[in-house]
Amino acid sequence: MNYSELPILVSDFIKSDFINLRPIKEFDTGLIVKWRNKESVKKNFLYRSNFTAEIHQQWFREKVQTGVVVQFIIEMKNYGELVPVCTVYLRDIDYENLSAEFGTTTARKILEFGLNELGLHRIFLRLLAENIVAYKAYRKAGFITEGVFRDMKKIDGKYKDIMFMSSLSSDFYVGEYNSIVRMCGYPLYEVAA
Repeated sequence: MNYSELPILVSDFIKSDFINLRPIKEFDTGLIVKWRNKESVKKNFLYRSNFTAEIHQQWFREKVQTGVVVQFIIEMKNYGELVPVCTVYLRDIDYENLSAEFGTTTARKILEFGLNELGLHRIFLRLLAENIVAYKAYRKAGFITEGVFRDMKKIDGKYKDIMFMSSLSSDFYVGEYNSIVRMCGYPLYEVAA
C-alpha cells in the first residue's frame, strides 16, 4: 500500500452524513499532541508520558509515511463545517500475515476499512482491562476477547491487566467467533490466547 494512494481509498470508502475520515497529515501534529495529553485520554493509553510534537513527527515519518501505520483524523460535521475530533489507526501492519493492530476512539468504519480495503485477515487491539467503556465499544464494533494478561503493565506504580481483542475477516462477515474457544464452551474472557 502506497501512502499516496490512501486519500483515494478513504474518499471512496469512508463517508457518512455525520462523520468524515481523512488521512492524517503532518500539519495535524498540534491536534494530536493536544488530544494525547488530555488526562481523560492519557489514562486509557499504555503510553502515559508527555506526548510531544517531536514524538508525533517521528511517528508520522517512520510509521505513517512508510505504510506501517494507516492513520486518519475523524471529523464531525457541525453546521456544515468539518471539525476534527479524534484519530484512529491501524498500526504494525504485517502485509505478509495480513494483520494489524487497531487503535481508536471510534471503531466500526476503520475495522471495515482494514478488512475490506486493505484486505487484512486479522486486526487486534490492546486495552486496559478495567476500561469497560472501550471494551463495550470494541465488542459492538465486532472485536472478540482473546485473553486478559494479568499484571502485564505497570502504570502509575500499579500493575494493570491488559486485554487483547481481535476481529478476523471471517468473524466480521459471519458475525460469530468460530474457533476452539467457542467449541469448548468457555467464556471468551477466561481463555488467554
